Amino acid sequence: MTKPLAGKVALVTGASSGIGEAAALCLAEAGAAVVLSARRTERLSRLVARIEAEGGTALAIPGDMTVEDDACRAVGETVEKLGRIDILINSAGIMEAGGIENCDTAIYRRVIDINLMGTVYTCAAAVPHMLEQGEGDIITISSLAGRKGGPMTSAYSASKHAVNMMTDGMRQELGARNVRVTTLMPGATETEVGDNISDPNWRAAIQAHVAKEGAVKPRDIGETIVFILAMPRRTNISEISIRPTIDTSA
Repeated sequence: MTKPLAGKVALVTGASSGIGEAAALCLAEAGAAVVLSARRTERLSRLVARIEAEGGTALAIPGDMTVEDDACRAVGETVEKLGRIDILINSAGIMEAGGIENCDTAIYRRVIDINLMGTVYTCAAAVPHMLEQGEGDIITISSLAGRKGGPMTSAYSASKHAVNMMTDGMRQELGARNVRVTTLMPGATETEVGDNISDPNWRAAIQAHVAKEGAVKPRDIGETIVFILAMPRRTNISEISIRPTIDTSA
């Protein structure tokens, strides 16, 4: 089996489930040593064991990406223990209901803290190492909701739109120094993204949306990540959208 990422070291945030977990598995299969970070320590331990059982190299560094010290520690320990950081996959994130009528501003703050600021913290910590190495790759998992808002999605869409703009700004800032940056925007993907939504009606709607027949599978996103990273370094896939074939609306 071809190992296009052999010798690379990747840090994946939000690695305990969904897209982050699938990304870690696909990166390991492609030959990368993977460092896994998330809050759920037991899940990370199980994922490390699975990757190692399949012949890969994995390390768990639990942490909460809304805490800047945790994000910096995840990057710092990656470099300390594995010698470098070639790939950063920003997959930590949450979805919450966020309409404006009678809104809970604490929900907005929480969504922005993890979806935007968590990404800022990891990127700020990783970029100096990548520049010193002379190369690196950053892929941030955004959402099609970052392109188009809607009722009850104000908080989530605003956070993901901000992530899109930040990520493309980094691409323009870092490309000339051989650091590639990609915004990856999935549509409905079969994950736990809706499970922690506080509004019961919106939670049920999102759970049905991502569990529907024909929804994207997390592994589809993981394989796309490997495809992006395996491209020649002269090529930066700067933005990519993935949606279920059955979802034909704009």
